[in-house]
Amino acid sequence: MTTLKWFALTLCLVLTACNSQTSTQTTATSESEAENSHSDRMNIVSPDWGNAATLTAMGHAPIATGDIRVWDRWVGSPKLPTSITDLGIRYQPNAELIAQLPVDMVIDNYFYEHARNLYGDVPAESVMSAAKGETSTWADYTEPTRKLGMLIDNPKMAEDYIVQSQKDIQLASQQLQQRYPKAKKFAVVQFADANNMRMYVANSLFQPALEQMDRELVVLGKGNQWGFVPIRMGDLAQLDDETCLLIIDPLSPITRAEIDDSLIWQRLGYGKTRCVGELPPVWIYGGMSSLVSLADNLSAVSLKGGEVL
Repeated sequence: MTTLKWFALTLCLVLTACNSQTSTQTTATSESEAENSHSDRMNIVSPDWGNAATLTAMGHAPIATGDIRVWDRWVGSPKLPTSITDLGIRYQPNAELIAQLPVDMVIDNYFYEHARNLYGDVPAESVMSAAKGETSTWADYTEPTRKLGMLIDNPKMAEDYIVQSQKDIQLASQQLQQRYPKAKKFAVVQFADANNMRMYVANSLFQPALEQMDRELVVLGKGNQWGFVPIRMGDLAQLDDETCLLIIDPLSPITRAEIDDSLIWQRLGYGKTRCVGELPPVWIYGGMSSLVSLADNLSAVSLKGGEVL
């Protein structure tokens, strides 16, 4: 009996050791796979805010972009991870800083191609979300998003993001409809000073965003290559009373005060006899993420004045 007891005890110790070794190997394998999965993730640098924002919203944030200090003022959403490195000025990135980054690929567009030599032999690809004709379409934003997915070797991530973006925009549309069912027409401007502004027109991102929300973008002219037409405050008198004016931030306190004091603005009646609303920043020259941000902002906008309310 004593011999049997010792045999049983020895067998248990051996099995316990084997299980412990197997568990350790499994844990080590899992950690190794996680490391490999992380190491396989492509390190993207993009000086362009539009690509940086869309990559971040997709779930594959770049390791670096430029002018991060003013990101919230001009882009707003999505928020950048704290781990992202600031390249300095987007148009003239810091060469010494770039040399220290483990860059696998640069994704930019024609506006930043002059700086590609700073990245050495790192491959560079151009991705631009913009109208291909006189009117921006949904495809003008889905195609660049898919290209981003291909470049990071994850087309499914891009496709999932496009599907989710459309759902988010539709939800924003429903929320806007519930809050302001009569508000169907919008004109969009951004003030340069108290008398001069940019009106965003059919070849801007506001066209497909509002179209997806079953709303109409009202314009006063044909846009330039940047999707806007310069107008003066008095030109707003050409808009009909059913059109809500959307003002895109940022708007400095000084300019805001000058607008309020303007006799032309007072006669136009915005906030009283005409509808007006102010929206948080959205990167005007962005990609799919800008469409979603705009829709979200519009779903929460506070409109004042006019008969549409």
